[in-house]
Amino acid sequence: MLKRLIITLTLSLAGIFPLTINAQEFRANVEINTQKIEGTNKSVFETLKEQISTYLNETKFSDATFGPQEKLECNLFFTISEYQDDRIKGDLQLQLIRPVYNSTYTTTLFNFRDSRIEFDYREGDPLTYNENMAENNLTAILDFYAYLFLGIDFDSFSPNGGERFYERAQTIVQQMQSSGEIGWRTFEDTKNRASVLGAYTDANMTGVRDMLYNYHRRGLDEMVTSPDKGRAKITETLQNIRKVYDNAPMSVALSIFRDSKLDELVNIYSKAPETERKGVYELLQPIYPTESQRLDKIKNPPTN
Repeated sequence: MLKRLIITLTLSLAGIFPLTINAQEFRANVEINTQKIEGTNKSVFETLKEQISTYLNETKFSDATFGPQEKLECNLFFTISEYQDDRIKGDLQLQLIRPVYNSTYTTTLFNFRDSRIEFDYREGDPLTYNENMAENNLTAILDFYAYLFLGIDFDSFSPNGGERFYERAQTIVQQMQSSGEIGWRTFEDTKNRASVLGAYTDANMTGVRDMLYNYHRRGLDEMVTSPDKGRAKITETLQNIRKVYDNAPMSVALSIFRDSKLDELVNIYSKAPETERKGVYELLQPIYPTESQRLDKIKNPPTN
């Protein structure tokens, strides 16, 4: 984890002092739910699960260096709704987890359901990583989220630290927009992969990436040794959510933050002064009017 705090320096020196460690970046847990599929041989999905797990956990997506305890923890939950003529359709719930410095606590960086999952797959087909161009739609989806996860994680450790990974994700989006596959085209809908990437890279969304750093590195990490100071930084950086809402009230960034952070905020403010809790409630309530149950717990935390 500390290594990612100085990774920019490490990478800038890589051309002078070649890296000798080549550990992969991810510790990915993959699950596939096939309850909606009837009357078909489900062994194909066991094979698919193993291949996706191997692909994510054994592919080297960058020249960044990760020790065994520094790998990015992520969860991918596929729900298959249709399988016909080697075409798989469904959705994918994705979660990215980050440890909090000097603690056993982990925080969710990203929580999102991609409902535009379609790809061709025949049992035993290899999943091959190609740095220049994805081999098929499945590897394009996996590569896209791998680079997005790297960008988000690095942003949480240093200001705009994930820039080069967002650029790689953007290249995949651009390449796949002419593929005819769903989920890639700009303006196709507000919650596809192009929109998710835009939530971190569009010019009017800079507050999202600022928040990744300030919320996590200067907020949560600081709370371990100075709870009031760390929480104050989180309170300050929540203003970025208001800016996102004012600039783009339909942005998927708002639902990603809701699903990643609202429950955590209940815990963060459980011991905060009343005025601080009230201020956070009044900031978030207009943005998330249907989340009154969770937001009420911020304003009036449970006593037990």
